Amino acid sequence: MTFGFVPPPAADSASRAGRMLQPAEWAAAGIPLLRNPREVVTGLHIRHLPTPSTAVVAVLDPEERLTASASFVRRGAAAVDGWDFRNALLAQLRRVIPHDLRRRTPVRTAVLLYCREGESRWTEEDGAWMWGLRDACTLHGLRCGAYITLTHDGWRVLGEGRGGRRPHSTSLPAELGVAVEGDGDAKALPRPHLGGRREALSHSAAV
Repeated sequence: MTFGFVPPPAADSASRAGRMLQPAEWAAAGIPLLRNPREVVTGLHIRHLPTPSTAVVAVLDPEERLTASASFVRRGAAAVDGWDFRNALLAQLRRVIPHDLRRRTPVRTAVLLYCREGESRWTEEDGAWMWGLRDACTLHGLRCGAYITLTHDGWRVLGEGRGGRRPHSTSLPAELGVAVEGDGDAKALPRPHLGGRREALSHSAAV
């Protein structure tokens, strides 16, 4: 399922500027590297089929297995503000998975995939999402993980320099070996040369 949210009236520009992370700040924050970013990106794309302005937040366990995920659409053309993004991400996390605030050290990691128009290079909107993800993770007892953009050029893990051409913002499910049924479920197409089928993936908010 995809859920929308409408940001409240924007705060003053000085406050918004403070709720944004520059690439250097993000790189210096010690964000854990994904062992297999392509697998994570492809799995989230298959599950949520994001289109531009769609954010997919996912929680991974210590073995980098998907524990929960949710997608929602950023609506409106209001000025970007990490505070609004933090609130939206936190609301989705609270809906799909219990917090880990009782743990001394976070064991699960949240990553964010954002599908948008434009080039793959960093934008102020990306900086606001980064701030929002980091703050939402702190408030939910999670490790802050990778921030990934999905554009027409492909996917890119910002701050790491890793990326690929597929999937991209206009990828079709069939291009990734997935058939989407009428009820919105995504199921893998058979691949004879592999001798089997992939596990069926549901296009849903929680896993």
